[in-house]
Amino acid sequence: MTASMTAFCRSQAELPGGQLVWEIRSVNHRYLDVHLKLPEELRILETGCRELINGRLNRGRIDVLLKHEPTKELGPEFSVNSEVVAALGKAITEIEKQVKNIGAVNPCDILRWPGAIHEPDNDIESLKETALKSLGEAVDELLQSRQREGARMQQLINDRIASARQIVAELRASLSDIELSMKQRWQRRLAELGEEIEPVRMAQEMALLLTRNDVSEELDRLDTHFDEVHRVLSGTKPAGRRLDFLMQELNREANTLGSKSVDMRNTNASVELKVLIDQMREQVQNIE
Repeated sequence: MTASMTAFCRSQAELPGGQLVWEIRSVNHRYLDVHLKLPEELRILETGCRELINGRLNRGRIDVLLKHEPTKELGPEFSVNSEVVAALGKAITEIEKQVKNIGAVNPCDILRWPGAIHEPDNDIESLKETALKSLGEAVDELLQSRQREGARMQQLINDRIASARQIVAELRASLSDIELSMKQRWQRRLAELGEEIEPVRMAQEMALLLTRNDVSEELDRLDTHFDEVHRVLSGTKPAGRRLDFLMQELNREANTLGSKSVDMRNTNASVELKVLIDQMREQVQNIE
């Protein structure tokens, strides 16, 4: 299924001591480019997060943010580390002997000292399992969002392919009239110049002129590329790079069609095709 590279999702998991909140933003990129922003205490999750994301996504810049929001209340397990506090007290006493009038020490400042408070030990393995499970749910939501948008983009491209096919069909039906018109203009020009040309030579020159300005091959290639775009869009593999290449080929054929133009119908068809191709290319830039 066609998937967009642009999406956003959010998921959260409840923990005994708070909650984990994942936010994932995805935008278009030539390759898969994952940027993780994790809390310092959860850096241990980075390898597992990257493996999970790399195994599920193929292209796009992926910005992943994890917020760890512990409960404000430390709970009944809160206690003071007596050894650390005692050591701090001795150090403060020594400082007071050497520095006069330093003022009273605020107990809250002591509690802020690393290790002064016993905090509940976190089960790292359980925390890791919960975080990766929540991340997997967030990635699932991201994939669903990308696929929904991709389906809409696929429909837009198919609509423009249908319009382009109609233009090619109408131009193909006009080729005989364009050829006749070109012959008539050439003959009128010769008559105006009053030149006499041998029939054989005239036939050769006319054949050369028709061959040089024939666009049947370009129309055939356009139809072939239209079929390939439809096939790629209907497949199950990532289609963005292949579609981008096909848009380049379609544009090349439309340009050639314009450069060979000997009739306004050719010129108009070339311009209309290029407009449709540009519209499709804008959509393709966001397809995975």
